[in-house]
Amino acid sequence: MRRVKRSIPILLAAASIACARNVPAPAVAAGLGRWELLPSGDRPLPRHENAYVRVGDRFYLIGGRGTNPIKPVEIFDPATGTWRTGATPPVEMHHFQAVEHDGKVYVLGAMTGGYPKEPPLPNVYVYDPATDRWTTGPEIPADRRRGGAGIVAHDGQLYVVSGIREGHWDGHVPWLDAFDPRTGNWRRLADAPRARDHFQAAVIDGRLYAAGGRRSSARIGRVLDLTVSEVDVYDFRTGAWTTLPSTANIPTPRAGTMVAVVGGRLVVMGGESGTQQPAHAEVEALDPRTATWTTLAPMAVGRHATQAVWFGDRLFVAAGSRTRGATEINSQEVYTPGR
Repeated sequence: MRRVKRSIPILLAAASIACARNVPAPAVAAGLGRWELLPSGDRPLPRHENAYVRVGDRFYLIGGRGTNPIKPVEIFDPATGTWRTGATPPVEMHHFQAVEHDGKVYVLGAMTGGYPKEPPLPNVYVYDPATDRWTTGPEIPADRRRGGAGIVAHDGQLYVVSGIREGHWDGHVPWLDAFDPRTGNWRRLADAPRARDHFQAAVIDGRLYAAGGRRSSARIGRVLDLTVSEVDVYDFRTGAWTTLPSTANIPTPRAGTMVAVVGGRLVVMGGESGTQQPAHAEVEALDPRTATWTTLAPMAVGRHATQAVWFGDRLFVAAGSRTRGATEINSQEVYTPGR
């Protein structure tokens, strides 16, 4: 395993950011929080369209575009600020939201191959951090395969929502499926009110939230601009979908976003769109109790095509692309909520 030479405790990193990076901290109002880049000495490989997920007290950077070579798992220890290298996935996997279940990382609703007709992976893949090994899981029903989907874990089941069947070409769908990791069985549930892809989902108080994303359509030359503004909500108890009022549409429509639940709010970070070449740095939080959005401090580096990890009252984001499309980066930044 590759091990970095330096060990920089995360608790000390915030104090050293400005000196290490010579980057002034963004000026934000009190209560909106603060993003800070971690020092540049300890970083993973550049990658994008990857996942970043926590298991226990370690974070796992998984997948990303490219087969020369396929990128290995990289493991971050927030207590020491160091990275080490883990096992390489058995196949190229990208455009997915990884989830933790029962101490393992599950990959489903992912793509493989090259742009623009990237096929969806036909199987579930499972990474076990305890053994640093990958296994090929059950086959996904052929007529329910897609990538760029939102994935959540809830009450022992993994839920796959929306996505796109032919990479960036066409076939965005509103499907919702439940996968049982114990049995390998799939259940088809009620379709969402609308199709979307290139987004991530989250669960708050027994409800699944789908916000952001787009309807990628390279077939008609519209990959980036068909963004989705509406927020759709699935109630696990009733099995029914609703759409929040138009006043609760996401303020900055974009895709390739990261999501996290912070203080009972859905936080949507970064992304890409047809409105600008740089990746979005916007961070917006939806309060499900009031169906209102709050604009939080922007990211230190606009990025899309990665995932966020909530741990120890802070939010960590690593890797991704700093422009729409692919300009891979390997920096990591941390968000501390405002008080």
